[in-house]
Amino acid sequence: MIKLGLTGGIATGKSTIANYLRQKGILVIDADQVARDVVAQGMPALQEIVQKFGADVLMADGTLDRKKLGEIVFNDANRLAELNQIIHPRVHQMMQEKAKKAEMNGAQLIVFEVPLLFETHNALNASPVIVVTTPIDTQIKRLMLRDGLSRIDAQKRLDAQMPMQEKMALADYVIDNGQTVSETYQRIDEILHELE
Repeated sequence: MIKLGLTGGIATGKSTIANYLRQKGILVIDADQVARDVVAQGMPALQEIVQKFGADVLMADGTLDRKKLGEIVFNDANRLAELNQIIHPRVHQMMQEKAKKAEMNGAQLIVFEVPLLFETHNALNASPVIVVTTPIDTQIKRLMLRDGLSRIDAQKRLDAQMPMQEKMALADYVIDNGQTVSETYQRIDEILHELE
């Protein structure tokens, strides 16, 4: 079974590509969704986060206040590392379990959509890997619009990730998502054809 990695900077359009792959009937395992699942109410990871970061990172209903936690971790690299130590192992385990189940059900190709694939040293052993790029100005605008961030906070999130040039150097395939949607889809189809 091919475990295709899909990564890139924040707000580069990975989800658009992932949705296109889903439409083609390919299982996409989304690390961001799995990360939300592992910090859901009652989960051990949420309890650990509260122990490390305090009850202030909870909303009134007991769920994680992602914005509040983001303010803490994106202003302190050590705190971000602490959070990643709690979340990443659990996310990887759950994603591997989903991949194993898909393989047992006969899947020939799955996609791991993982924003921090290289930052986590490709712990999922995804191969080959697609890196999605888009101009930095576009990333910042998308982040500001999507997440309601200031330009400074959007830049902090970009700065917390591996530089795009480094990601591109590690990629097997690069998709420039600054093109038209049809050009992006055409590039995906070319890659899928190569993998057949």
